[in-house]
Amino acid sequence: MHEEIGKVAGEIWHALNSKGELSLTQLKKDVKGKTPLFDWAIGWLARENKIVIASEKRSFRVRLKDRHSAAGAT
Repeated sequence: MHEEIGKVAGEIWHALNSKGELSLTQLKKDVKGKTPLFDWAIGWLARENKIVIASEKRSFRVRLKDRHSAAGAT
């Protein structure tokens, strides 16, 4: 199970690294995340302090800890 969670966490990290900040819904679509593995992987990355999760109205936005957004990155 740890390998499966780690694989999804890696897919999430790569999506955020290439696209920058995404809504939680868009991120789940981009990595074709399945519940509960996607949720566990997000938790793993948050626990490891690799991502920032920000509340936005009725949703959440996710970005890598050391990156603000793809638009702002060069």
